Amino acid sequence: MNLYEAIFVRKSIRNYEMEPISPQLLKEICDYHKEIEGLNAGIHTEITVIDNTKKHQISLNPFGVKAPYYMAIYTEEKDKALMNAGYIMEQMSLFICSKGLGSCFVGSAKPKPGMGKLGDKKFVIMLAFGKCKGSPYRKAAEAKRMDLKELSVYKEVPRQWMNQLLEGARLAPSSMNSQPWRFVVYDSRIHIFAKKHNMNHLGKWEEFNFGVMFSHLMLVAEELWLDVDLIRLEDISHKNFPNNQYMLSAILKP
Repeated sequence: MNLYEAIFVRKSIRNYEMEPISPQLLKEICDYHKEIEGLNAGIHTEITVIDNTKKHQISLNPFGVKAPYYMAIYTEEKDKALMNAGYIMEQMSLFICSKGLGSCFVGSAKPKPGMGKLGDKKFVIMLAFGKCKGSPYRKAAEAKRMDLKELSVYKEVPRQWMNQLLEGARLAPSSMNSQPWRFVVYDSRIHIFAKKHNMNHLGKWEEFNFGVMFSHLMLVAEELWLDVDLIRLEDISHKNFPNNQYMLSAILKP
């Protein structure tokens, strides 16, 4: 299973077997971070993995997820750093899924006191992962997501590859399943917006959510051999939209 295939079967896992995975697999997971090209190559990130198989290593609220391992990502504090972190961590989550393990983002989890920063990099979020109780997979139809008709406005009849891009984006997980993205679809480009009420409600996680969704979109593009750019168009960014905030555009290169 590759990351593209994992998009359609991954689900958030909240119940784990508190047992270790092999050192070889754990190393493979940690090393994969180095292979991911972020949205912005100028933003440096680091990950650490906390082994929770023997004792309680992190702080959780009562609704937190108890797991054998937690992966923390740290990032330089630059513009769109949270979006970049979401883009990277969703690919880590999909890679973990491809290895037959479960994972779940845990916004409430915090590192130990004094571990909120690694040098000049600030802690963002943790990803719980490990062997799960039950199957780590689901069918795409079982995902609790809005229909594309609710998320998209079609200015032109989309071609098959465009629908595939949108479907991959639709399946992206988000904080509290908020699904804040909206798509305005043309023949060879998608203008991507955020619902304004979601931006105010979810705060910093909204930028992270969009990084997660963009990772899906770009993984589908790679699978279909499409050369797609994610860029911000100034002529749209200067416009005022009453209900939505412009984020980026996905444009197919000629």
